[in-house]
Amino acid sequence: MESFDVLADEISTIEHRVADAVFDTVRAQLRSSGDTGAKELEKRLAKVRRSLLKAEALLRGAEAD
Repeated sequence: MESFDVLADEISTIEHRVADAVFDTVRAQLRSSGDTGAKELEKRLAKVRRSLLKAEALLRGAEAD
């Protein structure tokens, strides 16, 4: 069975990739201010990122129990 820390590390890696995607989306949005799809995508990715951060924190705290 995988430890919670290993799972938390994997989630952290995914969170970093999502954060990069958020920044890429914001950059694209700045280049073409008329792209409303990029703004919605940025919002959705930011929400995903926050959820991943919460999941990571829960897993890291769960092992201490």
